[in-house]
Amino acid sequence: MTTGIVFDIKGFALHDGPGIRTTVFLKGCPLRCLWCHNPEGLSPFPQLSVKQTACRHCGKCTVPCSHPDCQPFGRCLHICPSGCISVAGTAYTAEALAEKLYADRDVFAMSGGGVTFSGGEPLLQADFVCAVSGLLHREEIHTAMETCGYASPNVFRRTAEQMDFVIMDIKLADPVLHKQYTGADNGVILENFRWLASCGKPYEIRTPLIPGITDTEENLAAIRNIIGDSKWEKLPYNTLAGAKYGNFGMEYTLEK
Repeated sequence: MTTGIVFDIKGFALHDGPGIRTTVFLKGCPLRCLWCHNPEGLSPFPQLSVKQTACRHCGKCTVPCSHPDCQPFGRCLHICPSGCISVAGTAYTAEALAEKLYADRDVFAMSGGGVTFSGGEPLLQADFVCAVSGLLHREEIHTAMETCGYASPNVFRRTAEQMDFVIMDIKLADPVLHKQYTGADNGVILENFRWLASCGKPYEIRTPLIPGITDTEENLAAIRNIIGDSKWEKLPYNTLAGAKYGNFGMEYTLEK
């Protein structure tokens, strides 16, 4: 039985592929982009979240409890009077997640929408994503994925082949800058893009416009040279990108 870890499911998404969609956010990402606005998607494991702005520092959650679901986190997840404690990351079997997603099939049919796998990075859970997509296709539900493209060509290709549409990031053209700002070289990303552009699968490219990093004339011109006449969406910088980091005991370093 194939299982995966999901940190969020959002319905009525309008910007994650054609039509009205449900977007599934999967845990785990191989990159460490300094501007990432989903810090809960970086680790592949469930994580404790404490809303720092709501915490009264009463200490009730630190008193040992007997709830089985609380034991891995050393906190009681149920006692907070402000409701500021939660866990990002829920395990699903492929069958259970597909059954949950079936609920929106009428909306998908009406709008030409479907389900989009995002993250984190869906390619880190490729077997799970392929299994869920296969179950959705049995119900004639359109599937798409949003990916950074950083995976072995074999994993990238077999997962993309399971999708009806692929949204792929190309953030930085220069390999040195790519490694500086994302933690990894972009060689395999560009290799996977070349295959995607030639395979006949519908796709689009996205670039987040990070001030002084990805939005420079040099970088955008270099990306255009790489992607040719591919459909290209440039995403504005999310000024609230760092808002959630403190909840997970993490630090947002881009603006330091």
